[in-house]
Amino acid sequence: MTSSPTGWRRPQNENGVATHQRIVEGALEVLATRGWRHASVAEVAARADVTRGAVQHHFKDRDGLFTAAVQHIMDTRISQIEALHHGEYPEGERTRVIVRTIVELHQGTSFAAALQLCVAASDDPALRPRVAAMESEVGARGFWALVELLELDGHDGTVRTTVQAFLDSARGLGLAGMLNDDTRRRLQVADRWADMLDDLRTVHVDAHLDP
Repeated sequence: MTSSPTGWRRPQNENGVATHQRIVEGALEVLATRGWRHASVAEVAARADVTRGAVQHHFKDRDGLFTAAVQHIMDTRISQIEALHHGEYPEGERTRVIVRTIVELHQGTSFAAALQLCVAASDDPALRPRVAAMESEVGARGFWALVELLELDGHDGTVRTTVQAFLDSARGLGLAGMLNDDTRRRLQVADRWADMLDDLRTVHVDAHLDP
């Protein structure tokens, strides 16, 4: 996990943690449905069933609230990827299950909220560097977690570009999923990526076995 983003205070007790979590979840819902410009602290408080003062106790400003909410979901996404290390997979299906899971992590409210933040940052000089740094960190963590899961050499140029292309594709599928229900096509694309990543690992292993 990363350190506390600028703009929020880490809760110190169980009740504070529970309240913080409700506020974060409310902020994600508001951000995903209302967009950055129209999302308000008052609406977050209503969604979280807390007072506006409670929100301001945990987050010193509006930008800190919504940025921390997206940071939370990105950290959660990385944790979910890392947790795949402990999964049990049908014979020959490990890569396919991992790839499909990562693709599905780029669907729904969480992805929509993160996208709203990125769109807002593109037009806000003050917000842009904060969001860019967060995206860079999460992108690197996601890349290395996936490389380790797939038992690939992340320092190999072909591996790096292929894995990054897959992660970029997962984002693109997330955007497409916001516009239409494309579940069938999404699964087909994910399965094709799984085949390519399996082929990449086979080539990688064979190259290291050659005398």
